[in-house]
Amino acid sequence: MALQKNNSIRHFNLSQIFTKFGTKQIVMERPIVENKIAEVLKSHPKGSVLFVDNFLDYGNPESVKKALLRLKEKKILVRLAHGIYLYPKIDKELGVLFPSTEDIAKAIARRDRARIVPTGVQALNKLGLSTQVPMKVVYLTDGAARSIKVGKRTITFKNTSPKNLMAQGEISSLVIQALKTIGQLKVDDETLLKIQTLLQKEKIENRLNDAKLAPAWINKILIKSIR
Repeated sequence: MALQKNNSIRHFNLSQIFTKFGTKQIVMERPIVENKIAEVLKSHPKGSVLFVDNFLDYGNPESVKKALLRLKEKKILVRLAHGIYLYPKIDKELGVLFPSTEDIAKAIARRDRARIVPTGVQALNKLGLSTQVPMKVVYLTDGAARSIKVGKRTITFKNTSPKNLMAQGEISSLVIQALKTIGQLKVDDETLLKIQTLLQKEKIENRLNDAKLAPAWINKILIKSIR
C-alpha cells in the first residue's frame, strides 16, 4: 500500500512539473515572437497592408496570430479584417490613414499571386466616369473566390475565365469593364467621347490586343480610338 501511494505521488509530481514546464515554455515563446515581429515591422513602410503569412518565419501560425493581436492591442498595428493588418501611417490632424479598397485588394492579390481586374462602379470610378465611391467592390480573379469585410466596405473576388484577365492595358481593361457595366443600350455620346479621350493614353498595341478580348460592340469602340 505504501509503495502504491508513493508511486502515485511521484506520478502526480512529474505531471505537475511537465505541465509547469510546458506552460512556461509557451509563455516564454510569446514575447519572443512578438518582439521579432515588432522589430521586422520597422523595415516595412508605414501604410503597409500585412498578413499572417508575412511573419511565419518567426513562429507557427497560431503564435504569429496571437502576436499580431497583441501588437494591435498596443496600437502598433491596426486590424483591417480577419488575418489582415495595417502598419499605420498617422497624420497629426486626420489620425490613421487607412488604405483604399484597391490597395487592400492589390495586397491580397500579391499575397495569393493572383491576377485581379476591377469591375462595375469601381471601374467607372477609376476612369472618372462616376463620382460614386462604391462600398461593395467586385474584382475578377484567377485566385480564390471569396468576400472580405473591411469595416463598412466589402471586397469580393469572383472567379472568371482566363480571357477576362488577359487584357494588357490598364486603361483599356477598365474601359471594357466599365462599358459592360453601363450596357450597350445605355451608353451615351458624352460617355463615349470621354472614353475615346481616355483611350488615347493607352498604347496602340494594348488597344489592338484588348479589342480582340472584348465583346463585338466594345471591340468597335476600341478600334475606333486607333483610327
